[in-house]
Amino acid sequence: MHTNKYSMSPLNHKIIIPTTITLTIVLILTLILSFNTTNPQTQNKEFYLGIEYAYGNKVSEVKTLVDKVKNYTNLFILGSVDDTFKFNQTALDEASDYIINAKLHLIVLFTGSDQYTYSIFDWMSNAQQKYGNQFLGVYRYDEPGGNQIDNGPTSLIKSGTNYPEVAQNYTNTLKSIFVDNYLQTTPKIFTADYGLYWFNYKANYTTLFIEYVGNESRTRHIALGRAAAETFEKDWGVIITWKYDQPPYLESGDELYCDLALAYACGAKYAAVFSYPAIGKYGTLTDEHFETLEKFWNTLHTEPNSLGSIQAKIAYVVPADYGFGFRRPDDTIWGLFPADELSEKIYTDVKTLTDRYGAELNIFYDEPKITPLLKNYSTILYWNQTLP
Repeated sequence: MHTNKYSMSPLNHKIIIPTTITLTIVLILTLILSFNTTNPQTQNKEFYLGIEYAYGNKVSEVKTLVDKVKNYTNLFILGSVDDTFKFNQTALDEASDYIINAKLHLIVLFTGSDQYTYSIFDWMSNAQQKYGNQFLGVYRYDEPGGNQIDNGPTSLIKSGTNYPEVAQNYTNTLKSIFVDNYLQTTPKIFTADYGLYWFNYKANYTTLFIEYVGNESRTRHIALGRAAAETFEKDWGVIITWKYDQPPYLESGDELYCDLALAYACGAKYAAVFSYPAIGKYGTLTDEHFETLEKFWNTLHTEPNSLGSIQAKIAYVVPADYGFGFRRPDDTIWGLFPADELSEKIYTDVKTLTDRYGAELNIFYDEPKITPLLKNYSTILYWNQTLP
């Protein structure tokens, strides 16, 4: 069973297929390079590159990591879920001050307002005044969609009779409990996830970090996340998490560079690397990863056009309220229903289209909101059609 990305347990969405590594790198590089001359990237694009600290609970560790990355990143996610920052506001203030003074932008993870010894709403309000635009907002409720499709321990909806009912209950519950009350005191609200992006945006999240995990298709996750962000007029980003469920956990430097470049070329506004657990001085981050981040940062500031721009031209439309996992033909629907008569075809269609068009694909849900958007696509395909 899937657990959240802070767990040490093996993860269903971090399946390891080492023999695909070389092919993945070649395909991604080929895809990016093929667009360099035809779709020049705007050099003024706003982009946040950073790391998520999640491997400890010490202010000293935060400062050490900040000092390591401050010259080639502009984003720091204070994501530790350990007790120090829950029960010691002074520690949180000290860590946040240090991050801000290093000229980095800050996102802070809060797991729940009832678990803290101080008012996190007061803290967020004060942070806006104290840190200004460098305080981007808060990270709230990790992997809501993933927990739902895997029927995890923190899934929001435990039962339902049909897809529309569950879709509405999921969206309304997420919106009312975890999003809207926070947006009253924070500029933006973020989460990371690996499923149900559409419904997370519908619940009013400002930004989703799409998780790159294991050897799962980057282009499929981009197609789902980017289309949802476009539909709901939101920002999106990626977070590179575990490739392996044992040390070294993270992918290689070359793979990391490819993943960052693909996200940037496809229009992501954010890219971060998740560091947990503490297997080294900087969690799972090694010199190889730091060198890659610095190399990518330098490219962003000297030759951004070399990263290219990949625009979505192909739209694939799936049924409304279809909370499918998309990871395999028999994946669950909303974590509550088994695969149905549409699942295998939709899965096969998506695999065929991502193989054929790569990151030029976007996947939409069949709702009235998408009608004005589809005119921007050269090809529009529906789940109930036979692919050409």
